[in-house]
Amino acid sequence: MNNEKPNIIRDKSFQFALKIIELSQSLKEERNYEIANQIIRSGTSIGANVEEAQAAQSKKDFISKISISSKEARETKYWLRLINESKISNNKLDDLIKECDDLINILTKIVKTSVETI
Repeated sequence: MNNEKPNIIRDKSFQFALKIIELSQSLKEERNYEIANQIIRSGTSIGANVEEAQAAQSKKDFISKISISSKEARETKYWLRLINESKISNNKLDDLIKECDDLINILTKIVKTSVETI
């Protein structure tokens, strides 16, 4: 049984990463290997950095990890928009782009709030 407290950003970024893995697999099936590799790196890095932030050694370390997550989310949004608008894939990505925007908004708010409390 999992006794961890609920953590919205950790949970959302993990679920988002699962969807990114699925998209990457689909892109590879469509022979879009380079884009698949880019999206998997940035899209899964969001949650990995959020997870690292949970064990931060200081407030500055926490802010640094969450800031990296925010940057990775923005990069992921770029790749999603590129895939969507270039039509290299049959995937409809509007919902995934919206999810990415939600992550960016949450991460930005966490960074701003954390910086204000230093």
